[in-house]
Amino acid sequence: MNKKLSIVIVNYNVTQLLRNCLLSIQKYCEGIDYEVIVIDNKSTDSSWGDLIPEFPKVHFIASENNEGFSKANNRAIETAAGEYLLILNPDTELEGFYLNEILNFADSKTNFGCLGVRMHDANGNFLPESKRSVPDMINSFEKLFTNFKKKNSKSYYRNDVDEYGVAEVEVITGAFFLVKKEVYEKVGGLDERYFMYGEDIDLCYTLLNNGYKNYYYGKASILHHKGESTVKDELYLERFYGAMQIFIDKYYRVNKPLQYSFMKAGLRLRHKIEKIKLK
Repeated sequence: MNKKLSIVIVNYNVTQLLRNCLLSIQKYCEGIDYEVIVIDNKSTDSSWGDLIPEFPKVHFIASENNEGFSKANNRAIETAAGEYLLILNPDTELEGFYLNEILNFADSKTNFGCLGVRMHDANGNFLPESKRSVPDMINSFEKLFTNFKKKNSKSYYRNDVDEYGVAEVEVITGAFFLVKKEVYEKVGGLDERYFMYGEDIDLCYTLLNNGYKNYYYGKASILHHKGESTVKDELYLERFYGAMQIFIDKYYRVNKPLQYSFMKAGLRLRHKIEKIKLK
């Protein structure tokens, strides 16, 4: 380990957004001993190659196949030299000189698991997935089937935690995910059974189950061009609901069979409804 921070970005067909992301890192990471690793997940658009001469300090890796978000991150992280890892989406932009402050905060915690920040979209709307609870029967039902949200309830989205506050939460997002490399490796990294979606929830849950604490740091914000690189089609639905199925298979099937059957039926029904909506 000879760096404080390794920023790891998985790219797939979002060259322009990736360029903006890298420029924001260049601008706001002054004074930090960091490196950037970009792994391209076999983009069909080869223009990402144009960024290589533009960002000579960035370590670019070309993946032979697109094997999903988890595998790409794990592969890039094998080469990382940082004490901390920052898994970052290519469709995000840093918005301030706050990384040092965040690293100091992480250093000050015992049993530090992971940390996420406040995210907003291009219109300035706060993205509630910045801070979440682990999916259980009640909040999954609420998320899948109702738009009913009590303003300050401790639901799936932690509405009880101030958007600009700092608090311990269960789940943060994989769009900005700070974790110690040593801890990441100790708990096994991202579960490669997930192709995309759900792997961040799983990793947060694994950290909690191993006695670590996860944090939401609302004093720092990033721009997240949400879903810019996602086409909402049948394949997306398969992956999204497939990810939820992997999660409940892993944590509920044996330990909570009643909740498991309820959640499984709910997922199947919701998946069907979403498929009908596409037509």
